[in-house]
Amino acid sequence: MRLEARATTSGAATILWPAGAILATIVFSSVLVMIAGASPLTVFWLVFKGAAGSQFALLETLTRATPLIFTGLAVAVAFRARLWNIGAEAQLYLGAVMTVVLGTGAVTLPSAGLIPLIMMAAMLTGALTLLGPAILKTRFGVDEVVTTLLLNFIVLLFVSMLLEGPLKDPTGLGWPQSQRVIADAQLPRLIKGKRLHYGFVLAVVSAIVVWVIMKKTVLGYEMRAVGHNAEAARFAGIPVNLVIVKTALLSGGLAALAGFSEVAGLKGNLTLDLSPGYGYTGIVVAMLAMLNPLGVIAAAIFVAGIFVGADAMSRSANVPSYIAQVMVATSLLTMVAAIMLMRYRVRWR
Repeated sequence: MRLEARATTSGAATILWPAGAILATIVFSSVLVMIAGASPLTVFWLVFKGAAGSQFALLETLTRATPLIFTGLAVAVAFRARLWNIGAEAQLYLGAVMTVVLGTGAVTLPSAGLIPLIMMAAMLTGALTLLGPAILKTRFGVDEVVTTLLLNFIVLLFVSMLLEGPLKDPTGLGWPQSQRVIADAQLPRLIKGKRLHYGFVLAVVSAIVVWVIMKKTVLGYEMRAVGHNAEAARFAGIPVNLVIVKTALLSGGLAALAGFSEVAGLKGNLTLDLSPGYGYTGIVVAMLAMLNPLGVIAAAIFVAGIFVGADAMSRSANVPSYIAQVMVATSLLTMVAAIMLMRYRVRWR
């Protein structure tokens, strides 16, 4: 067996292959559901109902999708330029740290000035977090997969130290958590009494802005060119290393917004379990969206719906909610295979 690059990819193929990936995920998950002793149709209906069957369920899905949009965008931007950012989790947490540092009273400003200030500071922190691996890649050829992945663990240990030390809430009864951000530093709720906040609006706007950057600007063209063929881009006069650094700054800043939105919009303070893996799940979201910034919105809502719906389903169908993680992981694998088959034709000797 060998792979032969396709000269062109038809419009139908760009729809049929991803659709086939989703169908394969459903079939595989159905087998596991039947092994668990339940009906696949019943389980999938309960998942859908739990994710979008009521206003409360839908709003919870959109709330869960908010950080996934940010991390999905961060990964999509980086992967487009072949900068393999596996460290969105680290950038998320450091964005949250900066939100807590500035949002607990260190800066006295009205809400209209304080929230943008914290947001920009969080983005800068996330951007600088990815700048190091980007420079190591461009100057010394160090594999960014290794540096960004290991940075996740370093940052988590650093955050743990902060929560047991300088950032620990003195009124928290000994729990490793920070103080709550002040009211002027909190993002308002979209609907009174519900958990959905303006971070979701910010996420959607960010996706639109990133799409414009990718499709309509010189930087977006350079990122795509570097991603397709770095040597050809360098031969054409594109400063490849500079483009990678700019991509890293944008990607890291987007991932940090996930931490900002979770603290300022939802949780109110920083804990070590702020993210249940949003940085890693962002890779799945970006791949399901095929690195399209607007597609990231739909992919994030889809993945969030699976997680929210699975929680509700497990209480009714007696099927472990871990099926959601299996579905998300399987969808990533099948989508990667679909992307490969769109670009290459399998030839048998």
